[in-house]
Amino acid sequence: MTTWTSEELDKIGAAEELQLASLRKDDTLRPYVTMWVVRTGDDLYVRSAHGPDNPWYRNATAAGAGRVRAGGVERDVTFADAAPDVHAGVDEAYHAKYDRYGPAIVGTVVGAEAIPVTIRLLPR
Repeated sequence: MTTWTSEELDKIGAAEELQLASLRKDDTLRPYVTMWVVRTGDDLYVRSAHGPDNPWYRNATAAGAGRVRAGGVERDVTFADAAPDVHAGVDEAYHAKYDRYGPAIVGTVVGAEAIPVTIRLLPR
């Protein structure tokens, strides 16, 4: 499996937003969707702000792969489940990075309801 470089982790982790495109069945990319991204350790995570019915989330989990771009980095990725023990750290990372937007907005990507819609981004 490919891993993120330190430079990629730094650039994507520091980026305000990430663009994510999932693969269609014919291996073409869907349009990019802009979202928040956080780094915890050597991993990158995104969450669906509107739960599992958000179209980008449904497409990403169905496809299992796509492409992301942020901070001047563009990489093909696999969309993976997050390990059960990472969610407190992911919540903390979202709060640290995005709390300035207020609890109504940040609240959509933290807490118990955000756990099942957490995607770990793995380079491929």
